[in-house]
Amino acid sequence: MNEPQLVAALRSAGCVFAEEEARILLDEASSPAELMTWAARRMAGEPLEHVVGWASFAGLRVAVESGVFVPRRRSELLVEVAAREPAELVVDLCCGSGALGAALTVRLPEAEVYAADSDPAAVACARRNLPRERVFAGDLYDALPTDLRGRIDLLVVNAPYVPTEAIATMPREARDHEHRVALDGGADGLAVQHRVAAHAMSWLRPGGRLVLETGRDQSSRTEALLRAAGLSTSVETDDEIGGTVVIGRA
Repeated sequence: MNEPQLVAALRSAGCVFAEEEARILLDEASSPAELMTWAARRMAGEPLEHVVGWASFAGLRVAVESGVFVPRRRSELLVEVAAREPAELVVDLCCGSGALGAALTVRLPEAEVYAADSDPAAVACARRNLPRERVFAGDLYDALPTDLRGRIDLLVVNAPYVPTEAIATMPREARDHEHRVALDGGADGLAVQHRVAAHAMSWLRPGGRLVLETGRDQSSRTEALLRAAGLSTSVETDDEIGGTVVIGRA
């Protein structure tokens, strides 16, 4: 299959960025047989990143495995905001592939970066992108070593924030191929954010920051959660990439 044929096949399957995806498939496939297999998987709706095994994020090639949340470009705003101040101890909570932690390892080279997720597939994937011994499995803060409590300079979180009923309206790449635990934010989309905010003060050092991704239309409610937890707050958005983050400071 040559490039024009592949582009046409991808476009007919509904791939919006058919030309870009065709080039990636052609560059990454090790044989014509693998290319045909990969093209079929993509046309069946599997995310391109799961097919080729990596995602481009914040200038990095991040390993991504089947079922694991694919890092979105909008999350690059979180990295930008988080990296504006120095930090010695960073935690990527609800880490998924560990993309945020990996990007901040580059942006903040002096920092110790830890990560945690409740999904075993995500933990295994994050251990490919971050030092294995610093990636933990478990429910939010319960996963972290207790000696980090009260010492965290920077806590970055992309917790699931899609309302349960809205998952059915998501693109099939997400709703059919990413684990639901990485998407489902409960009835109002804020269930996991509420739990993150409620205990943030006990894990952050004085002056430490929580940088939390959220939806544009949810930002005021997310900000209220952080304020109720005792954090001073601000909101930043980036219209070009569709990113919104709420910053809370202890």
